[in-house]
Amino acid sequence: MNYNFDQICQRRNTGSLKWDIAENELPLWVADMDFQTAPEITEALAKRVSSGIFGYQIVPEEWYLAYQDWWKRRHHLTIEKESLIFCTGVVPAISCAVKRMTNTGDNIVVQTPVYDIFFHSIENHGRHVLENELVYNGTSYEIDFADLEKKLADPLTTMMILCNPHNPVGKIWSREELEKIGELCKKHHVLVLSDEIHCDLTEPGMEYLPFAAVSEVCANNSISCIAASKAFNLAGLQSAAVMIPDEAIRQKMERGLNSDEIAEPGTLSVDGTVAAFTKGEDWLKQLCAYIEENKKCVKAFLQEQLPEVKLTESHATYLLWLDCSHITDDTDKLCSFIRKETGLYLSTGSQYRGNGRYFLRMNLACPKAVVLEALDRLKRGINLYSKN
Repeated sequence: MNYNFDQICQRRNTGSLKWDIAENELPLWVADMDFQTAPEITEALAKRVSSGIFGYQIVPEEWYLAYQDWWKRRHHLTIEKESLIFCTGVVPAISCAVKRMTNTGDNIVVQTPVYDIFFHSIENHGRHVLENELVYNGTSYEIDFADLEKKLADPLTTMMILCNPHNPVGKIWSREELEKIGELCKKHHVLVLSDEIHCDLTEPGMEYLPFAAVSEVCANNSISCIAASKAFNLAGLQSAAVMIPDEAIRQKMERGLNSDEIAEPGTLSVDGTVAAFTKGEDWLKQLCAYIEENKKCVKAFLQEQLPEVKLTESHATYLLWLDCSHITDDTDKLCSFIRKETGLYLSTGSQYRGNGRYFLRMNLACPKAVVLEALDRLKRGINLYSKN
């Protein structure tokens, strides 16, 4: 079956966070796709809705099997049923892990620039962010392992939050990189929390490697957060899983998830996830190919018409990390100016810390016609900014 990703879906006045904007604005900021999800998922949800009964929901065997089969088939990882725990989202799981697995005043290492909600999950609970800044070579990012070990060796460092694949820079970490992270964290008694929500949004022909699949050391010293929500545009269903092979870590985390009341599914959250992982693979394959074509379109446009903006090399997510260092060292001002003058709403890079003040983040998960409109607005905005 061929799926139509060129279709323009009207999302204004639908309660959409992304589209709660002025009429003249075009939002390519938050990581939310403008594509309808796979029709196979919609059919499964419609079937449940047609029952007319929305009582309390258990986590059925089908939910566990859906995760197990998907990760075994696509990511070569065998997941034991008892390792999986339902939760209402990756972000709630991260906040829970911070609260339950670390103490007030502890340090938590993150690799910046990185998803800004990590900072909120850490700082809102009285912990300290310790940045292991990624090293930018002008085209892509690498890990500064000497600095990483220094941060992990601090006696007050008790957790590292890993973003795999990495948002916003689109990096798929290699086996060697993940193995080294795992060994260093084990050496310094630091628990790894791996956010793998973007794992299925990879460039065609590229595969991500689950942190827990690297080695027993990595598996037994980690909490992995996984979900269908990002790949299948199901964030509103509030459904995810934590995967924890080690029983002692798992029991502490499970108690925390239950105490925080984020371990019970809603009526539709199970059905949507099961349908995604059992019936959505062909849709996802076509989606990733479409996003890759959008990325090529952006790359060609920048090279030909806006060479002062560089596209950071990436192989995962539908988010582009645009290097604007030849224009400004303050993309807060640039982002605000572009939005005011053209209506194009992007994410400013400074919120991701590290060297983010030189970058803008752009969401490519929309029809190509929308991407082209956004590029025209970007060019117009930057040209006006440069003149001023």
